Amino acid sequence: MTTMTEDPWANLKRFTDARIGLGRSGAAMPTREVLNFALSHAMARDAVTTPIDWTPIEKGLSALGLSTLRIASAAGDRSEYLRRPDLGRRLSDASREALVRASEIEAAKPDLVILVGDGLSSLGVAANTLAYMSAFMPYVVKAGWKLSPVLLADDSRVALGDEAGEILGGKAVLVLIGERPGLSSPDSLGVYLTFSPRVGIKDADRNCISNIRQRGLSYDEGTFKTAWLLREAFRRGLTGVNLKDESQFLIEGEPGPELIG
Repeated sequence: MTTMTEDPWANLKRFTDARIGLGRSGAAMPTREVLNFALSHAMARDAVTTPIDWTPIEKGLSALGLSTLRIASAAGDRSEYLRRPDLGRRLSDASREALVRASEIEAAKPDLVILVGDGLSSLGVAANTLAYMSAFMPYVVKAGWKLSPVLLADDSRVALGDEAGEILGGKAVLVLIGERPGLSSPDSLGVYLTFSPRVGIKDADRNCISNIRQRGLSYDEGTFKTAWLLREAFRRGLTGVNLKDESQFLIEGEPGPELIG
């Protein structure tokens, strides 16, 4: 009879979701670990391919007092989106026209355009967007930032926010997007901040806050970092490699809105 031998480092698993300390059964991995790997792989594939349901997010944002507008990239469907990343960075013709009309209605230009995109993990967006926005709104209110309607974008890449932000005339654009899933994190949300958004801007001109989720970077810390970077972006007139995240020097205990002056 084959007996299972546990890896003596298995206790380290409580510190990480990484696959360590799996043990073995003879010369092979234990069956439970083989099955867990297959499940994680399936969840990652589902996160990429499953269409997002915007309705619960629309209702949740409405409860926060935020209006929304659905838009889409130039990708015709999910398959084309995955094969043609460039199309995910461009607005569809109908969405471009809708944003032009929206910009003509608003008398004053927004300080911040917020775009929520499904990206490469609809699961990450569905699981984290409302909790993130609930934690972020106190900073918006305290700072007095004017927001555009929150844009809900199908088949989107990060750069889709550049064109949308430029059309709406936002001083900055904040893109919340589902991150490429890993085998231990299929539900991660990424946040990208770009000052003076415009088509053709380089990734070096953005700031990114990654791995926002219940088992990753907390909503409180993620929104604190976002608010700090936004305040500095507006003050200095830039984002990207020349704007370093130094928010950790202000944190004592749990971050709160009072730390953003």
